[in-house]
Amino acid sequence: MAKLFVKQAKQYAEGRPSYPSQLFQFIASKTPSHHLAWDVGTGTGQAAISLAAIYKNVIATDASDKQLEFAAKLPNVRYQHTSSTMTMAELEQKVSPQGTVDVVTIAQAIHWFDLPTFYEQVKWVLKKPQGVIAAWCYNLPRISDEVDAILDRLYLDSGPYWDPARRWVDDNYKNIDFPFEPVDGADHTGPFEFVIEREIDLDGFLTYLTSWSAYQTAKEKGVEILREDVIEKLKLAWGEDAKKIAKYPVYLRIGRVSGDV
Repeated sequence: MAKLFVKQAKQYAEGRPSYPSQLFQFIASKTPSHHLAWDVGTGTGQAAISLAAIYKNVIATDASDKQLEFAAKLPNVRYQHTSSTMTMAELEQKVSPQGTVDVVTIAQAIHWFDLPTFYEQVKWVLKKPQGVIAAWCYNLPRISDEVDAILDRLYLDSGPYWDPARRWVDDNYKNIDFPFEPVDGADHTGPFEFVIEREIDLDGFLTYLTSWSAYQTAKEKGVEILREDVIEKLKLAWGEDAKKIAKYPVYLRIGRVSGDV
């Protein structure tokens, strides 16, 4: 998975939106202690930055050292390059000892993981029974009817270049394996819905499109999915407004480990 984002790490850092504060407030409300958060697949640190405002310490890991180069540095965030699938020894060495993490977060990444192995590690590292795992994805932004129509067509055309794991995002994580118990105050593990609202200009929107893993895959196959004619259609649809509000729907799965794990 990490190799899909190596060549467009800069575009990813610049083009991907930050997540809404309401999302982190909801997650934090389900963890009695706010001492240690582990952000897995942190990429360029979008989630880690927000977690650092709530949790005393954040460990942010990624299998792509190139992505980590573009992550914002904060005094209470420790970025750590890891292998794609860590051993338990590496987990303890690079992340934290058993039963010490308050929350494990995975932003727009869990669909890439070897889930049985990862979930075993999550259950090992989380505090019990109050440790929480929170995984979320976001889908295509909604900007305007005109822009959305072009974006939807572009996404459809890019279909052959997405990894099969992308289907879990298209499904809003509804059916992804998630063997955890509902958190306090909830009768299910989600998905719970949130919205990212981001002011963006056309250049920023094009940067977001080039941050797609499908864009890089297509480029490597000699295919330019963001052709000049598509860009011209987007310019026309965008109109004269320099900036627009893009709304990205966010879907959160959240649960806790049982005390007897």
